[in-house]
Amino acid sequence: MDGNGRWAESRGLPVEAGHREGTRALRRTVEAAIELGISALVVYAFSTENWARPDHEVADLMEILSETIDRELPDLAEQGVRTRFLGRRDRVEPWLEAKMAALESRTAHLDTLQLWIAFDYGGRAELVQAARRLVEEGVPSAEVDDAALEARLYAPELGDVDLLVRTSGELRLSNFLLWEAAYSELVFTDTLWPDFGADDLRVAVDEYAARSRRFGTRDIP
Repeated sequence: MDGNGRWAESRGLPVEAGHREGTRALRRTVEAAIELGISALVVYAFSTENWARPDHEVADLMEILSETIDRELPDLAEQGVRTRFLGRRDRVEPWLEAKMAALESRTAHLDTLQLWIAFDYGGRAELVQAARRLVEEGVPSAEVDDAALEARLYAPELGDVDLLVRTSGELRLSNFLLWEAAYSELVFTDTLWPDFGADDLRVAVDEYAARSRRFGTRDIP
């Protein structure tokens, strides 16, 4: 979900305004995903690298997450959205971690759409953690395979990602779901995240549907 800062700058607004507008784009996109019959959606809200941003911006992002948990996500829960958080939990304030856990608990029974919010998440950190767990558990090297590592990711039940959409014209993965997106179809759009909505998601899904996925094999005439 990239482009909040540029969206705000182009309008002469503080970065915080872009982040807040981004929460409205999140709601639009989740509701559009429900209409399209998408079963799971992962959104990249805060990366492990984002801690290096100015302190005031980090504080604003934490406040906005808290407000989103209080105001936006409960409304989505009424539409059957289960919310879960993907990433580390040890670097947020205890009060915010408690809010995250409470929301997960309250929506655990819902199944219209699984919304994963990647927060304090980094693909490399996830793989390092999985490798560390293999070592700590004494798994013999001969037993280390894809399944063994995947079982030790942050959320093994997430599975592989079919479609990865990157907004704002940037052409990179930015350390997002490196394992899960190994065979994802990639769609890049120039739309800044605060302007993203149902039409943009439909375009991305239509482009995905038109592609042939071979997973390393070759089409046979």
